[in-house]
Amino acid sequence: MAKESTHKDVAVNRKAFHDFFIEEKMEAGLVLKGTEVKSLREGKANLRESYARAERGKVVLHQCHIGGYSHGNMMNHEPVRPRTLLLHRKEINKLIGRVQQRGLTLIPLRIYFTPRGFAKIELALARGKKHYDQRETLKKREAGREIERAMKERK
Repeated sequence: MAKESTHKDVAVNRKAFHDFFIEEKMEAGLVLKGTEVKSLREGKANLRESYARAERGKVVLHQCHIGGYSHGNMMNHEPVRPRTLLLHRKEINKLIGRVQQRGLTLIPLRIYFTPRGFAKIELALARGKKHYDQRETLKKREAGREIERAMKERK
């Protein structure tokens, strides 16, 4: 995978880590219009309710909101529209198999720009958490914080 420190994050889906068990991550390119790229550079993107699905041999991102470009004219893009993701054929076939076989979901984790200026999206194969799993995760996180506080006080 690519180095984390060299990327400029545009949008991060924090809720995905709360609602899903992340099993595998992968990087994909985005097919965007000109005003969408400019809007992303302004940081106007939201991944909260978005998901990806394999349709007719390609992977499509749904419900991803990219706000209108501030200096756009009447030819500005539609904020919520299906966007095609750029993946190799082998990766698409692998994703289709994993989603159908194991009941996994494709969730976008973040949108970022590479040092070369390309907009990329980080996808995750994820399994949904049950309510009790979410509570257990919160308990573990709180216990870890308490341990850190205790260690800090001892020093």
